[in-house]
Amino acid sequence: MPLVHLSDMIVHAYRHNYAVGAFGVGNLHFLEGIMQAAENCRAPVVLNLIESHFENQDFELLMPAVQKAARRATVPVAINFDHGTSLASAERAIRAGCNGVMVDTSALPFSDNLWQTRDVVAMAHACGVTVEGELGYVPGIEGENAKNHPGELAYTSAAEAAGFVERTGVDCLAVSIGTVHGRMKGLPKLDYARLAKIREATSVPLVIHGGTGLTDDQFRRLIANGVAKIDYYTALADMANRRIRENVTADPKGSHGALLTGVRDTVRGEAERCIHLWGSSGRAAEVLAQCQPWHDVEHVVFYNIPATISESEITSIVREGKKSLEAIPGVRSISTRRTLQPGGEYRHSLSVSLASKSALTVFQNHPAQQRFDNTNFWPMITDHITLNLEEC
Repeated sequence: MPLVHLSDMIVHAYRHNYAVGAFGVGNLHFLEGIMQAAENCRAPVVLNLIESHFENQDFELLMPAVQKAARRATVPVAINFDHGTSLASAERAIRAGCNGVMVDTSALPFSDNLWQTRDVVAMAHACGVTVEGELGYVPGIEGENAKNHPGELAYTSAAEAAGFVERTGVDCLAVSIGTVHGRMKGLPKLDYARLAKIREATSVPLVIHGGTGLTDDQFRRLIANGVAKIDYYTALADMANRRIRENVTADPKGSHGALLTGVRDTVRGEAERCIHLWGSSGRAAEVLAQCQPWHDVEHVVFYNIPATISESEITSIVREGKKSLEAIPGVRSISTRRTLQPGGEYRHSLSVSLASKSALTVFQNHPAQQRFDNTNFWPMITDHITLNLEEC
């Protein structure tokens, strides 16, 4: 139950004048520290999976742990894919388990950013997934992930923001008003007047990327001007790195486990500080009461095959069909099984795991699925029963 729709969570923060922390999950130590902070503070939280982090680790291997952490939580959790580079990467993230996506095309000209974001919105909304757009450009200065954001700062225009939100249909908008990715050099000067105009011109929650280095007062003023989600990673990474260096200094020949001692608690402590500062502490119960739970769906067909078709033939046909079905947005996995009981009513099953009920509708109406059913599947099988199952 605690895995909830990201848009519901952010809208609640927007309407009640606080911000939800979207904390970057660099590894399991970060995941455990962030979740413990959210539980300790009874706060909603967004687990942020940043695409560039997966250049050196396996996204699909980490995602089951992220989903497990969200499912067993007692506070509302959403899983967001951050700074994706394409529509394909957004589809991959949804397939892996994210229920929010942000594909960053903000470095492109306005029209290209708009059209590419709109394509992502159309695909993701059909699956029930929240979409964050970005307008203006937040560059990187130094520190982790900064190298992935080269170039100069480009401020968000209120007039362009209004048109962008209306024409793309994004659920929230990341804006550029003076923050940077990575570490700040000196105290940043944030354009609050510009932010206020953007808020007046749009009707969606606003998002700040590059929260590291801002003062407590700056965070409060951002939230007072409509910021409802704050992305935060570099400070967590810097503090974790500092703790590791302290461990090395204390025991240069320490084991791998000894060098990582305290990293989880360091991440937890900084996340707790942010949660309290941003006003989301103690909000878990009211957010859960107003958020839709996020449920996966299983589309299962139990069937038999006639004696004229061998099991190897049906297996081969289904295997080929899976290639096209797995490319449908919202499909997470496809499996085939046969019963162990020889006298069972149905001998075979085909199970399709989908991101949501909305994704089920997309799947059932998709040309690839209808082509597989009508051309390959239904002509081969005899009696069958189809069930659509929702987790509970």
